[in-house]
Amino acid sequence: MPKSKNDYTFNDIKAMLKQEVKKHKEEVKFQEAIAKLDARKAQIKKQSKLTKSVMSAKHQSPGGLDLHSDENRHYSKENTDKWLSGTSYYENYEAMRSQDDYW
Repeated sequence: MPKSKNDYTFNDIKAMLKQEVKKHKEEVKFQEAIAKLDARKAQIKKQSKLTKSVMSAKHQSPGGLDLHSDENRHYSKENTDKWLSGTSYYENYEAMRSQDDYW
């Protein structure tokens, strides 16, 4: 026969409350784990979409994703060297280079 409200002692109520707190903490921990898992799944899904779009862009324009390849440069290395050789930057570099060669 179940006890009535008046039949519970302080220790009985305390034990029931501890059980409820334990259940609540487990439930909160479980919900946090689910939220972390959902966030991770969303991140993976976003990354896979990005990877797919990058791969399709690579397929559409071969070499277009290689930033420093020669065919993707606006100026060739020779043009850049020729331009730099006539500037004060290059003259300062040449003057300071001999000072820094003490290693």
